[in-house]
Amino acid sequence: MAVPVAAGPHRDYYAALAERNLAALWQRNAETSASEPRVTVAPYLWRRADYYEYLLRAAEVVTPERGAERRVVQFVNPALGDRFGTTHTLITGVQLLLPGEVAPSHRHTPAAIRFILQGDGAYTTVEGEKCVMRQHDLILTPNWTWHDHGNESAEPMIWLDGLDVPLVRGALQAAFYQPYPDDRQPVTRPDGASARQFGAGALQPAWGRPTSVASPLFVYRWAQTRQALDALAGVDASPHDDVYLEYTHPHTGGHVMPTLGCYAQMLRPGVETRAHRHTSSAVYYVVAGEGSTTIGEERFDWARGDVLALPPWTWHAHANRSTREPALLFSLSDQPVYEALGLYREEAAA
Repeated sequence: MAVPVAAGPHRDYYAALAERNLAALWQRNAETSASEPRVTVAPYLWRRADYYEYLLRAAEVVTPERGAERRVVQFVNPALGDRFGTTHTLITGVQLLLPGEVAPSHRHTPAAIRFILQGDGAYTTVEGEKCVMRQHDLILTPNWTWHDHGNESAEPMIWLDGLDVPLVRGALQAAFYQPYPDDRQPVTRPDGASARQFGAGALQPAWGRPTSVASPLFVYRWAQTRQALDALAGVDASPHDDVYLEYTHPHTGGHVMPTLGCYAQMLRPGVETRAHRHTSSAVYYVVAGEGSTTIGEERFDWARGDVLALPPWTWHAHANRSTREPALLFSLSDQPVYEALGLYREEAAA
């Protein structure tokens, strides 16, 4: 532990503290008494043109089997060094699965989401439910649930992975992992089972309600999401995020998982939002359209397929550069963690 040692008459005292792995809090007063958070995450934009080629080339480098497990190219924030996070709490990456391949079944305490970017017809089996992937669907893998991926289609499948690994493995040191005995787990529930059971919105089964804090609904279909965005666009919008929807737990109406919040966003043609900031961080994926996000003093121009990291407690505003077409964004956030700990704050620019 690096502890500053003061010069002067008490130098020996401070040196003795350091030798015993002790520290004088008053030496760190400026740091501990700061009026706002010291943010170590950098805003950063990964362009599709920069990562997509390397994702495809990964097929020549690795096969998704035991040991390697998944063929994923991760988005690493340049300010975090060897912590390998997209933000300080979130890791995201793009995964490629070729026709006929199976990414073997396992489970882990970090929670995960999959947002489908390219292809139709592969699947993720979650706790025995075979969830068929369609473009821009959201699939949940709550913590400690068995899951494997398979591609039974005739085309490569690509999706965005998002996990709370930096939080669970780094800050909380609570990462557990277990491989399933076989590459595939048995399919005991058909595709869409959780949607038929829990996806009716305000109407839910009156018996056998699960007590899990994570959503029991494993798949959120893009067709319904886009329909909801269009419907909300004709009624109301946020001054800071424009048309902004959260994927929610069907029983509580809260976040889909205790550590991960997922959002779909539409910036209507020509819209420029007002700046705000919040203590949570986020990662955006551009589903469609072109626009820009100003973070602090820097403007990031984005287009379809780009990925953007938003640091915590940083002023930001969005703009749709098109006057004819909407821009669509998917985002992953650690907001549930901040809310649970009583640390979530949001502030609008004057």
